Formats: sequence, C-alpha cells, structure tokens
Amino acid sequence: MTHHVDVHVGKRIRHRRWLLGMTQQQLAEQVGIKFQQIQKYETGANRVSASRLWDIADSLGVPVSFFFEGLPSALPAISVVQNMPDRPAPPLASGAADLMGDREAMDLVRTYYAIPENQRRRLFDLARVLSDVA
Repeated sequence: MTHHVDVHVGKRIRHRRWLLGMTQQQLAEQVGIKFQQIQKYETGANRVSASRLWDIADSLGVPVSFFFEGLPSALPAISVVQNMPDRPAPPLASGAADLMGDREAMDLVRTYYAIPENQRRRLFDLARVLSDVA
C-alpha cells in the first residue's frame, strides 16, 4: 500500500522533470539508476531514500524541500485510531497542487520559461492586465 507522502514526492519529481523537458531515462542516467526505478518513484510505488532524493534534487536543480511543498503543514497528533492501516490518507493542499497536476498548465509554464526574460516579463504584464479586465 502506498503512502500519501510517497505519492506526493513522486508527483513532484515527475512535474519537475517534465517541466525541465527531461525524460525518465535522462534523469535515471544522471542519478545512476534504471528508468524503471524512476517510474516507480513517480507513481509512489517505491519510496525514495534520503540519499537518492538528494541526488534527484541535485539533478533537477531544486532543494530537497521542493518535493515536500504542498503537503499539509500541520498534521494531527498520532493516536491508535489514526495508525490504522485502512484509514484514508490526509488530503493534499488544493489550488497549486491541483494546478500542477494539469498537463496543460505544466506545458504552459514550461513554454513560458522558454521565452527570453525581457519578453517573458512583458507577456506577464499583458496577462495581468487581461486578467484584470475579465
């Protein structure tokens, strides 16, 4: 049974890799593992060890804390009832987490950052004006 934190970390790995336009094979080669292992990490089927997460973060150019962003910050005190294996996982933070799960949004972000900075700022200003008008 997968743990909600492993699933969240895996999604963050996949989103960052995808945002950089990197394949599972490319990431696996940089980290020194097989691409199938990256697949298992990204689905949450396998847990990522601390040292492997460090290597993945380095390859993706983010701090290790990046993979935990969006998780609930305040978890309730652990009780015997809460340790039951059949209890549902706590919900993930909404909003940004939902947006990062949208392939179109991720493609838009990746394309946006491919634009030269001066043009990107002008595009951002235009989008802000258009959103104020709508």
